[in-house]
Amino acid sequence: MAVFTEVSASQAQALLDHLALGQLTSLRGIGAGIENTNYFLDCQDAGQSGRYVLTLFERLTAEQLPFYLRLMQHLARRGIPVPEPHADAAGEILFHVAGKPAALVDRLHGGHQLAPDAFHCGQVGATLARMHLAGQDFTPHQPNLRGLPWWREVVPQILPFLDAQAAELLRSELAYQEQLAASAEYAQLVKLHSGPIHADLFRDNVMFEPGERPGRERLTGFFDFYFAGVDTWLFDLAVCLNDWCIDVADGRLAEDRAAVFVAAYETVRPLSGAEHRLLPALLRAAALRFWVSRLFDLHLPRQASLLKPHDPRHFERVLRERIAQPWHALHGGAAS
Repeated sequence: MAVFTEVSASQAQALLDHLALGQLTSLRGIGAGIENTNYFLDCQDAGQSGRYVLTLFERLTAEQLPFYLRLMQHLARRGIPVPEPHADAAGEILFHVAGKPAALVDRLHGGHQLAPDAFHCGQVGATLARMHLAGQDFTPHQPNLRGLPWWREVVPQILPFLDAQAAELLRSELAYQEQLAASAEYAQLVKLHSGPIHADLFRDNVMFEPGERPGRERLTGFFDFYFAGVDTWLFDLAVCLNDWCIDVADGRLAEDRAAVFVAAYETVRPLSGAEHRLLPALLRAAALRFWVSRLFDLHLPRQASLLKPHDPRHFERVLRERIAQPWHALHGGAAS
């Protein structure tokens, strides 16, 4: 959510006019994130204020975008707290602003919880499971575009930038994930336990509003679905555990929070035995995915105002920890 493309007030107002949403009162670029151009957009119509997020898509194509936008619409209409895209009179939800494909979605209430405890993790876990079940009847299909085929393509491009130890880890983990993907157990996982996933549900992609007292904030929604795709639900869970349930300083899994997260998820959708067995491997896959993408963004960057690449060393540490200390939720601790 950086600013790659500048949007003028007149361009934003033209979209508001098309959607009959009123007069622009504020337009402010969002500096966080690294994929798309995002603005907070506020407007007034007949005394009623509206608060939205305007997204201009910098990498995704007009052919790919309907999957993400219709998925958000599908989930919102099934009661999952996600931003719903605004449609015009013809039902269209994809537009063009400043020469780029664009969408306008509702802005969620609240703020981020960047130091979550078990209470926050439980809410995210249960809502994630609800989201997975709600997406089962979503018929459009698009693979996870940052999955194994992308790792195969990108890893050779970033290896020249790494020292010998990091390069060896990257090669060996990619080989491990290739073997996993070729296994019969993983094929069954894909067949029985897959569907649309968020694939990027970090702490800064979830909103909470204040509760009765500090530490009891209420989850108000998931957003930024623009890495979503069809993949195993277990991979989505692993992505979350690697962000919501870790010691940020060293990448170690905070097992108490992880156990609460998985238990809350299972109150809605119990994991199968195969999912429990494969969770340690998927935690490694999720760490690899973000290590690769952060290396790519650091060493092969695009120009953007307000763009700040994330430090890839964080997920290198996470990956090393997941290899050294495999974790099984069923056991409530490290594997023997």
